[in-house]
Amino acid sequence: MIYLQPLCDSESLKELVGCLNDDYIEVTLALPGEKVTLLPDALHRMKQIARMTGASMTYADYYDVDADGVLSRHPLIDCQRGALRDDFDFGKVMLIESKALVNALGALRRDYRYAAFYALRLALSRQGKIVHVNEPLYKVAAAAAGSSQFDYVNPRNRDVQIEMEEACTAHLKAINGWLSPDVAAEIDFSGEYPVEASIVIPVRNRHNTILDAVNSALSQCTTFPFNVIVVDNHSTDGTSGALREIASRDSRLVHIVPDETGLGIGGCWNVALKSAQCGRFAVQLDSDDIYSSASTLQHIVDKFHSERCAMVVGSYTLTDFDCNILAPGLISHAEWTDDNGRNNALRINGFGAPRAFFTGIAREILFPDTSYGEDYAMCLAVSRNHKVGRIYDSLYMCRRWSGNSDASLSLEALNRNNLYKDRLRTWELHERIRLNGMRYEEK
Repeated sequence: MIYLQPLCDSESLKELVGCLNDDYIEVTLALPGEKVTLLPDALHRMKQIARMTGASMTYADYYDVDADGVLSRHPLIDCQRGALRDDFDFGKVMLIESKALVNALGALRRDYRYAAFYALRLALSRQGKIVHVNEPLYKVAAAAAGSSQFDYVNPRNRDVQIEMEEACTAHLKAINGWLSPDVAAEIDFSGEYPVEASIVIPVRNRHNTILDAVNSALSQCTTFPFNVIVVDNHSTDGTSGALREIASRDSRLVHIVPDETGLGIGGCWNVALKSAQCGRFAVQLDSDDIYSSASTLQHIVDKFHSERCAMVVGSYTLTDFDCNILAPGLISHAEWTDDNGRNNALRINGFGAPRAFFTGIAREILFPDTSYGEDYAMCLAVSRNHKVGRIYDSLYMCRRWSGNSDASLSLEALNRNNLYKDRLRTWELHERIRLNGMRYEEK
């Protein structure tokens, strides 16, 4: 069995070729301090399934072993075609078909310092299926603590991110999924709208935070008329009463309770977008966050007009509930570029915040009615054909507290979320490949 570091260089991969003495090679991605122990007949089972499926790479579930020797199953998820995340969890043990390995290494056009394994597994996906064996076949003791969901935007990792983007871009070009920067369609902002902008806040049972959000929205200073549309998803904790009280004294607050029950955040956004009171631009504000200043809305709308873009994404600062800054502080998503941002978006897990949309385009697309990934789906769809404006100054205070929907997620919830976002990427990738085929035929 060959051991590699997850962030390995190209020289480490080249050493694999010298170890080939079978139809398959076993590779372990181990961190310092981890002990990986195969269960009886584990490799026999992985080879059996690899032969049955013709897989270029096979990976399996495993058991975590705690300090007392107690085992708990660690399930993984299937690797879909659009699972382009560079942090996809394949576990610790992979079985790679030798011929596919040689071909994949031959397809790599450059050497990597950090992204070699990521580039390899993308190249392997072009050689054949990557198959998940949903059976625990080994044990892992003294596993390192899980990384933060914000590690990938830590400035200390910038060199790593550049390499990961280059590997992903090469893969997208190889499968005809890469979008040229010249595909962005011209935007026509004409049309009748009741106000220039609407701040949209979906909410359910956020009595402790909704007033902060609404007051932050209503305190925006602009040269144009705006309103604040709060879609109250049948709150039961006093949120509705607080909103009615504000709406009674400030007509700019539009308090909507949907006819439907059980809507997700995406469904609430659609209610706001389709409302006759929605402005030309719909601007996001979560019910437990606040804008960083009274000029945020003006800054966003100015960006729409100056760049004629269909979507604007700002930057935010991570804080605690009382707005004390938390590490790593500013999240600017500086990895976005006009030339390659729409492609790199398939690799990373989010676009940033606050997000704002030209209502005419957003009404054509609409959000999926979910409460996770709905914004990512919309942003992918908009960026496919339209220009995205970016603001790298902090516009938004993202408050982390125990009531956040993404606080302390279980492994089951994390897998469910990752599986869904990978599915969104897969659907989006299919559409981009289809469009590229059409564009090629048009030429």
